[in-house]
Amino acid sequence: MKLVYPRDYSSASIQAAIDAADSDLLFIGDPRVSIEPGPRMFERMAQVFRETGAGWVYSDSTGKPRIDYQTGSIRDGFDFGPVIAVSAEAAKNVRIETIGKWGGFYDLRLKISETHPIVRIPEPLSTSSRVDARPSAEKQFDYLDPRNREYQIEMERIATAHLKRIGAWLEPRFAQVPTSPESFPVKASVVIPVRNRERTILDAVRSALAQRAHFDFNVIVVDNHSTDRTTELLRGIGDPRVVHIIPGRNDLGIGGCWNEAIYSKDCGEHAVQLDSDDLYANDGVLARIVGELEAGPYAMVIGSYTMVDFSLKEIRPGLIDHREWTRDNGRNNALRINGLGAPRAFNTSILRRIGFPNVSYGEDYAVALRVSREYEIGRIYDSVYLCRRWEGNSDSVLPHEVANRYDHYKDWLRTLEIEARKGR
Repeated sequence: MKLVYPRDYSSASIQAAIDAADSDLLFIGDPRVSIEPGPRMFERMAQVFRETGAGWVYSDSTGKPRIDYQTGSIRDGFDFGPVIAVSAEAAKNVRIETIGKWGGFYDLRLKISETHPIVRIPEPLSTSSRVDARPSAEKQFDYLDPRNREYQIEMERIATAHLKRIGAWLEPRFAQVPTSPESFPVKASVVIPVRNRERTILDAVRSALAQRAHFDFNVIVVDNHSTDRTTELLRGIGDPRVVHIIPGRNDLGIGGCWNEAIYSKDCGEHAVQLDSDDLYANDGVLARIVGELEAGPYAMVIGSYTMVDFSLKEIRPGLIDHREWTRDNGRNNALRINGLGAPRAFNTSILRRIGFPNVSYGEDYAVALRVSREYEIGRIYDSVYLCRRWEGNSDSVLPHEVANRYDHYKDWLRTLEIEARKGR
């Protein structure tokens, strides 16, 4: 048994590796890293392959556990580790049709997953050098880099074809946003969940209160039992437009805090996001977002933001506008990528029907996927929001096990959404 190292992940290279397979199992090594196979790595992968009927087998590495593959694990950045074992028969039966520079490996994996299990061995079968040692906060925006645009277009094309083959692709036909039978105290509510942000919370609230609009609005701050001076600072604001909610329970994540706001009697017809360490770009943002929601009318509108440091100086990658979103295919491509942008704003009546999952990561992604299954999402492509990156961010530097848990949860959300979309 031997490792085959393709020259790269282009269609031609991957197809050449498949065509050269001389046994029932093809071992492919990552050409970007040095790999040290563990004792009996080949034998163990072959054993699992034959006992499970898998089409694709991967494993943990020394010091680096991975996560199980799900139907929703269709993101092109899924971590399989430095070595995979592929059924030569399954690979030869699918034939890679994509003509592209980067997508051969991705295309092969998705096609095999349609007919065979993809199986993880939760054992460290190899050791390898790290591919990318940057903090999680830096890596998560790579797919938005304009220099990677051609790559993203190719990956979207492959993912879209996969969704069509499994019956989960949605045409660009959308339900109309119904007129709400509910009455609301104000036109819009800025919703700010917060816990222990004494350094930033006043900046956020003042940014919201400074908005100029021709309609009434309030600012609902859900203070999740802060233990620093956050609660004291909020109580000292003294503006009647600020609704300060301290939940009656202690088991809420960010999503649970959003639910406290949107189901409260104080919530407006539209609910607009503002994180506790971020700011609106100017005093016209709220009016613009609400205007966009009503012009659609849309169930949800997502804006664009600029990355800044704590002192509000722009930092790389600068503007995050998610221009990969298109009306025709945005809600399908959303199943491949990890986020849809900010700030997010909602029709409250529709949002109340859906609700947020009570988690502190991926809660916004879950709601956006669910909304997009049924309704069109409006977009604003110039910056209306300043997103602070600093040491207090919850995702600034994620331990490996936390990143795994987050990735597994988002894959589960995609799995749920794919199953719900089949046959629509």
